[in-house]
Amino acid sequence: MRYYSLNNSSPLTSFKRAVQNGIAPDRGLYFPEEITPISKDFINNISDYSNEEIAYEVIKQFIGDEIPTTILKEIIKKTISFDFPVVNLDENIGSLELFHGPTMAFKDVGARFMSQCLEYFNQNKTEDITVLVATSGDTGGAVASGFLNAKGVQVVILYPKGKVSEIQEKQLTTLGNNITALEVDGVFDDCQEMVKSAFLDKNISRNLTSANSINVARWLPQMFYFFFAYKQVSKKYKDIIFSVPSGNFGNICAGLLAQKLGLPIKHFIASTNINDTVPKYLINGVYDPKPSKATISNAMDVGNPSNFIRIQELFNKNLSSLKKSFSSYSFSDDETKIMMKRIHDKFNYISEPHGAIGYLGLKKYGLKTNEFGVFLETAHPVKFLEVVEETLKVDVAIPSQIKQVMSKEKVATSIANYQELKIFLNR
Repeated sequence: MRYYSLNNSSPLTSFKRAVQNGIAPDRGLYFPEEITPISKDFINNISDYSNEEIAYEVIKQFIGDEIPTTILKEIIKKTISFDFPVVNLDENIGSLELFHGPTMAFKDVGARFMSQCLEYFNQNKTEDITVLVATSGDTGGAVASGFLNAKGVQVVILYPKGKVSEIQEKQLTTLGNNITALEVDGVFDDCQEMVKSAFLDKNISRNLTSANSINVARWLPQMFYFFFAYKQVSKKYKDIIFSVPSGNFGNICAGLLAQKLGLPIKHFIASTNINDTVPKYLINGVYDPKPSKATISNAMDVGNPSNFIRIQELFNKNLSSLKKSFSSYSFSDDETKIMMKRIHDKFNYISEPHGAIGYLGLKKYGLKTNEFGVFLETAHPVKFLEVVEETLKVDVAIPSQIKQVMSKEKVATSIANYQELKIFLNR
């Protein structure tokens, strides 16, 4: 498999180089040259296969022969060694829980997969590679956990000061070893722009790559759980709608790629908070990114979502074609809290803000009688403990893996601009 830059002025490259580069030399995101649908027979009989077999079938074409089959299967086994249940709430709505991994967020899948790929590719090198990543919340913790003690890999995480939850901050600032946290005086978009600038700066002395969803090894395995969910609900329901809480749009982009592979999903909904660049684009056809605004669903506080260009590429930049498979709606913090309460009151189910926005998207879309809606619960409620307990008037039990980090001391270096990042990286 070869990958091309969406800015179309860099040479084609391999999966290995795309992973190691993170972003193309022309500052574009990498995109697979070909997308070959999976056999209909496999999808029609998906319940006969294990999650590991499904994941291998989904990902193998994007890697080709660059990782031996036995090693790739072992990487997959380690990546998805936890559950991905669809929990039915209503007769036609279910929650796809993606928080059963080590950091209790959906990004555990991509982070674990990428860390193992990178460690394999870097096994015979004498010089370390530095993973440089921006986070609006859960990416940092997942990457820190996934790459902890990875041989030949150093990790530098940029996060916006005061704009992630306490637990999220602890998960990315307390591990030490090969993990370094940089606290940025700004918003997520500032962090992301710094990361992109560093990749293209020839005066940076380190070998850099990214672990944001701009990296193909972080983005592609997110297809897995759409297949896993389909396996669970397709025996009973044929018309399936996914509502995906969306910030940088890597997750829903992976779902749309799964659809291109032949997964028969009827429609996707990108549910956002007040950072509504994409919902507005679908209304007026003008893509006009704005600085991000802080909300209680902070992992989605993104004003210029990097992966939306990949979604446009999947639909040949045709807005009319995109709208046939894709809708997007935005919701306020007040609407989010009201829905969190309704979900808890009606179903005795604790939803954190991102999941509640996913549920709101299904309600806004309006499911028909024969349709089943799946909203993604992208993180455990404990990750947003303060807003969940304050909104629902409940006590959320603290899982053991969270207790372990809460007692540790935060260690982070403060920076205010790109020049300070550059100085840090060249130390």
